[in-house]
Amino acid sequence: MTWQKQRLPDAHPPVTSGAIGVLLVNLGTPDGPDPASVKRYLKQFLSDRRVIEIPPIAWQPILRGIILNTRPKKSSVAYTKIWTKRGSPLADITASIAEAVDAAIGAEGGTEGGTSIMVDYAMRYGSPSIEQRMTEMMAQGCDRILIAPLYPQYCAATTATVFDEVARVMAGLRWQPALRFLPPYHDDALYLDALADDLTRQVGALSFRPETMLLSFHGMPQRTHEKGDPYHCHCHKSARLVKERLVGRPEFDGVRFETTFQSRFGPAQWLEPATDDTLMAEGEKGTKRLVVAAPGFAADCVETLEELALEGRDQFLEAGGEEYAVLDCLNVSSAGVTMIDGIIRRELSGWI
Repeated sequence: MTWQKQRLPDAHPPVTSGAIGVLLVNLGTPDGPDPASVKRYLKQFLSDRRVIEIPPIAWQPILRGIILNTRPKKSSVAYTKIWTKRGSPLADITASIAEAVDAAIGAEGGTEGGTSIMVDYAMRYGSPSIEQRMTEMMAQGCDRILIAPLYPQYCAATTATVFDEVARVMAGLRWQPALRFLPPYHDDALYLDALADDLTRQVGALSFRPETMLLSFHGMPQRTHEKGDPYHCHCHKSARLVKERLVGRPEFDGVRFETTFQSRFGPAQWLEPATDDTLMAEGEKGTKRLVVAAPGFAADCVETLEELALEGRDQFLEAGGEEYAVLDCLNVSSAGVTMIDGIIRRELSGWI
């Protein structure tokens, strides 16, 4: 029996490789504040089984028959209040964070230790998608990618769903890049120091001295905690550690700190105490000057700019409060960019 030697192709298709990608991932936002755009966004977001842990056979009729026919109009009103000429604040700020970190690392048109580095951003829901950005990075030669969810506190409904989507994208690739994932940084000294310094700067610039500061984190159903999700513990640890850094600073002399959870949705029991209930209770018991910070959000969004800054103000003032302020998230502040830059450089150790 004779075997015919198979002739190999004379040339392999050109391939670009050797670069490193850093993909910052945030939750997501509608493409516009109109009800149709909000409906498309909510359909994708609320169909994620990490977000809604109800069997699809029971949940999808509720989602499609009730929620997507009622909630988009209400949410559209909230988004319209915060929308800017640059579009969604969350998308705009996240893009600016990526640009600032890219410049700090020296990736744009440059190298780090001889290795080209590309920093970009994606949204878990909406656009630009994780699949789009990973495809673009690989086309530009990134055969190593650090996925960096911008969630300091781990939760299956946020952090884990980023991993799920990356895995889905990877499953369709013949030539896969090497991956690293940024771990939760809820107790990282870089994060806590950045928060403490930026909150101190902002409180020092207020026209009043607060009596109470709420550290408000995004809420989650109570069952996430009961099922073993570490989110509740991570939030309280972040709050405790940042409070330790603030106590003793003149700007926080006599300030009382409270940890609360916002953005309840649906009839299920959520983590408590609730931010809205606490704002009203503070006003009713005589607190006159109150400030709110949202340490779990990397960038300002509808939950901070509308829910806290607008609805929260009304709730506190109507209950008897007099002075109220919501502090900015770290956003593109010097402290925030330096923090993310430092964490990313550390996670790239061995690649650069």
